[in-house]
Amino acid sequence: MAATKTYDYSSVDATGKRSKGKIDASNEAAAAQLLRQRGIVPLSIEQAGQGLNRELSIPGLSGRVTLKDLSVFSRQFATLTGSGMSLLRTLAVLEEQTVKPPLRKAIADIRTDVAAGVALSAAMGKHDRIFPTLMIAMIRAGEAGGFIDEALERIAVNFEKDAALRGKIKSALTYPVIVLLFSFVLIAGVLIFIVPVFENMFTQLGGELPLPTKIIVDASHSLVWSGPLTIGVVLAVVFGFRYALRSKPEVRLWFDRAKLRMPVFGGLLRKMAISRFSRNLSTLLSAGVPVLQALDVVGATTGNTVVTEAMKDLQAAIRDGQPMSAPLRKHSIFPQMVTQMIEVGEESGQISQMLGKIADFYDREVDDAAEALTASIEPLMVVFMGVAVGSMVVCLYLPMFSVYQNIGGTS
Repeated sequence: MAATKTYDYSSVDATGKRSKGKIDASNEAAAAQLLRQRGIVPLSIEQAGQGLNRELSIPGLSGRVTLKDLSVFSRQFATLTGSGMSLLRTLAVLEEQTVKPPLRKAIADIRTDVAAGVALSAAMGKHDRIFPTLMIAMIRAGEAGGFIDEALERIAVNFEKDAALRGKIKSALTYPVIVLLFSFVLIAGVLIFIVPVFENMFTQLGGELPLPTKIIVDASHSLVWSGPLTIGVVLAVVFGFRYALRSKPEVRLWFDRAKLRMPVFGGLLRKMAISRFSRNLSTLLSAGVPVLQALDVVGATTGNTVVTEAMKDLQAAIRDGQPMSAPLRKHSIFPQMVTQMIEVGEESGQISQMLGKIADFYDREVDDAAEALTASIEPLMVVFMGVAVGSMVVCLYLPMFSVYQNIGGTS
């Protein structure tokens, strides 16, 4: 039997009255189910007593609407509408309990537009910087088919899986980034505080400094101007490259192709792109979005222009009456297994289900690859840090040998 945990929750009943409390359950999903059985709709569920394990809010960054915020918003939206609450009342409750100011303002604007007779998808489309194209297309399909709560539920599941996927990548990259930053800070500290002490000692003892030690001493002298210059050049290159990625499609296409060819991260990024493509297309098709429109949305939401180019070819092929699997074979980013499974899905009439299975498979692949990457990077970063710091220590102690030799020769 699974161990129970205590969760803090906030909820709303059918009349719109809000309440807070605690509940014991094995996990968040079980807690939500228990609350629904009591006839109340959960708005938020968090494990009690998390303390320092809770996410930190960084000033200037904590207000940004994240994928996790959108998944929570979608699930709450689906739960409230599914409980029979009116759309305007649902939007009012969501506006009241939303923490992020940009999302709260967007919900307020949407509620005003909906009250004036504007369709929900059209109202959300005015805030495309907050609500992704995938979400708006799904809601539009839900409005047309009369299953908006189901569409919102699918959006929530999609965003949750996508957020988990991104989280795995971030966790795999967090350790090397921290080690690199710590290494640079440590090296700068040695150059600023330790090297001058050794330099004064070398000057008093006399003698010629070895070349490696001269390089370290010169780097210490020039750090006052070379450090800010290096930081400035790096920032200029980074911002210039980001501007080129946004403004020049050919640069973005070249960069995305280069990412997929990277020796260590390329395979991981490729699996991530396939997983996102499969899940987004499966979600859209299962919601009744037309194929050509779904491909257009998928091309804009995968985050990789290589997949976007493939979607354009796929759209042209479908207009000519070709099956979906045929043009995908021309693009090397899609493995043979993916095209074969899509072909089977087309022949059996279960293309959305097959795409969902492909996404689940590559989710597991990304999970395994991220864990393997983290396991392999950790010892490499330890070696890098040891070599960097050890080299500086050796360079500083090299003159000692010549000093000892001079002392031995004069005695």
